[in-house]
Amino acid sequence: MLVAAKFAGEVVERLGQPAVLGELVVGIVLGAGALKIIPTAPDDPLTGVFRLLAQVGVVVLLFEIGLATDLKAMGRVGAAATAVACVGVAVPFVLGYLYWRSGWHGYEHSVSDPTTTAIFVGATLTATSVGITARVLHDLGALHSVEARTILGAAVIDDVVGLVILGVVSGLAAGTALSLAGVARMLGVAVGFLVIAVWLGLTITPWLFGVVDRMRVRGVLLVSAFAFLLGLCALAATAGSAFIIGAFAAGLILSETNQFDAIEERIKPVADIFTPLFFLSIGASVDLSVWNPADPANRATLSIAGTLFAIAVLGKLVSGWAVPWRKFNRWAVGVGMAPRGEVGLIFAQIGLTAGILSGRLFSAILLVVIATTLVSPPFLKWAFRVRGKTEEEFAGA
Repeated sequence: MLVAAKFAGEVVERLGQPAVLGELVVGIVLGAGALKIIPTAPDDPLTGVFRLLAQVGVVVLLFEIGLATDLKAMGRVGAAATAVACVGVAVPFVLGYLYWRSGWHGYEHSVSDPTTTAIFVGATLTATSVGITARVLHDLGALHSVEARTILGAAVIDDVVGLVILGVVSGLAAGTALSLAGVARMLGVAVGFLVIAVWLGLTITPWLFGVVDRMRVRGVLLVSAFAFLLGLCALAATAGSAFIIGAFAAGLILSETNQFDAIEERIKPVADIFTPLFFLSIGASVDLSVWNPADPANRATLSIAGTLFAIAVLGKLVSGWAVPWRKFNRWAVGVGMAPRGEVGLIFAQIGLTAGILSGRLFSAILLVVIATTLVSPPFLKWAFRVRGKTEEEFAGA
């Protein structure tokens, strides 16, 4: 599984696409929908083992996202990036929720109530995969443009808001009753845990990891960072939030320590082993047969995927017009926010595991994630070529 994932990642990167696409495709081929090599059956004793390893992968993934998030930069991005992020989260969430709640999707449903399913559908459309956009911006030599700084700043806020939403929907997946007060409580727990954990962590960890850094035993820094990561995951789960909120918080905290560079470098080999297993597990959950348009039974599912794709693209595209007081390439900003990625996949996987999303709906959402990832790079290049870029200073944005 690991070798196939890495070779597939190499192939798709040579084709100008992110390696995660290759890992998803390999998961689909090796999973329940095709070769059945990846254990997914409930009665297979290896299924539980594989799911545990995949959970370690998603924990390390969110830890890396936290490490890559600059807290100081979050404070400097200003009103423009905040507006882009808020519109880019709110519009696809509301449109996705209303589409599913309206019943226009037809017979496709899950065992959960329509409102909870609609919340999950809307939530899966909120995330942005900034890594894909950043790669294209780098290739275009546009990383220092106003558009790039707006996109990257908004993506930081987008990730935080998305993870808070994830804390709420994880509570729904765990069976918490759906009510306005209940949602407000879960939102408060998610935000409160993130704020308190980061505040306490920034107070304690510089001293703690200063002591660790003076120790001589091999691997002590990596083991301490990994233990800190798992500890915060456990605390988040105990507090009633999503355990991956703890993983993200751990990354945020350790990004501010003097040992940040060493931790970031040493966690990479761990991520190289475990994170592909998470994406393989997502691909393995897809029933490939539901993507076959020749089967009349699949056409409703593909219609759902097409509608959600349109909502996903439109919802991010309008975020480029969220800042009327700034002058920049609005098409580039909107398209740059469009790729979905890891956080959206995590949403979908939680919904599938909890029985809120059916297998067909999960497959439709995965198709949306793949499609937005494929179409965004060429459209972003088009937007910069046709509309240009703005090189003025970002101050005051």
